[in-house]
Amino acid sequence: MAIPTQQKALRLTAAQSDFSVDTVPVVLPQDDEVLIRIEASTLSHMERFMQQAGYYITEYPSIVGLDAAGVVVALGKNVTGRAIGDRVLYVTNFTSPSAAHQQYAVMKAHLTAKVPASISFDQAATLPCNVLTAHNGLYTGPTPRIGRGGANLTPFWKPEGRGKYAGQPIVILGAAASVGQYAIQQVRISGFSPIIAVASLRNADLLKSLGATHVLDRSLSASDLISQAREITTKPIQVVYDAFSSAETQGLGYDILASGGALAITLPVALDEAKLKSDKSVYMVYGAPNQPEYEEIDAEFFNALPEYLSSGEIKPNAVEYLPGGLHAVSEGLKRLESFALNGKLAVHPLETA
Repeated sequence: MAIPTQQKALRLTAAQSDFSVDTVPVVLPQDDEVLIRIEASTLSHMERFMQQAGYYITEYPSIVGLDAAGVVVALGKNVTGRAIGDRVLYVTNFTSPSAAHQQYAVMKAHLTAKVPASISFDQAATLPCNVLTAHNGLYTGPTPRIGRGGANLTPFWKPEGRGKYAGQPIVILGAAASVGQYAIQQVRISGFSPIIAVASLRNADLLKSLGATHVLDRSLSASDLISQAREITTKPIQVVYDAFSSAETQGLGYDILASGGALAITLPVALDEAKLKSDKSVYMVYGAPNQPEYEEIDAEFFNALPEYLSSGEIKPNAVEYLPGGLHAVSEGLKRLESFALNGKLAVHPLETA
């Protein structure tokens, strides 16, 4: 299939403007990059943050979209490990050429992951940012930027990492969120037990199928949740992952955490400074491999990821396809605002009229 010179893309033309579907040039790959024909992209709250607050946008107009999966159709110079025809997934580096909500995008080859034939493009597009956000909060260490990093666990995909933390407890808050689901699956491979998930009880069966050993009702008071967690395990809880990261959940996670432990959060710190102690660490995590502190380890993880997708040890989120191509994004984002979904919404950019 010939590569077109023009394509459809979802853009913000000015700060706080409405999304518009426009015709833009197809950008060809440079050194170490691949050109991807995007078969599916998924919706994220980040698109709304970019629209309302201009997050990560340096100039307008700007193409948006975080997560995508598709087929490699062209290679830049010096690309190794990827070939034309490969099925891949990736998360944008927050520049328009790599944005997800367009029909063709370029990305650094080593920051893509191959997609096994058993995984659909819609399923694959649920993974990139969320699986990395879970991974980076657990398996990266402190970074040069204060307050960024993770719990510094040995990665499960390294030979010495599988099952290393057998018998050690862990708590996942916001466990039914996309990031929480991927965190549960990764710590299960690492051997953690018990895996205590805090979520709505309507999601208990789902979370247990992913590896949670206990599901606690998020509607309980903080004191009740702490008491129930301590009834489940008497061992010190050294790692808490907060996939929701409200002020309330951050406070709960910090209180559950034992001395010397690490709390990973996905939003800025909202803890009372008077509560902070020198013997507990709090890290805000990002799921963006273009961040210099994450690029090397995330590239290694993406190289290992296909094995875990093929084996079913990491399962994609549930996904719902929205017809209409890029025109469906705006209405889909309104559905996301209810926080009622436990999966993702996907569009097919190539369908855009």
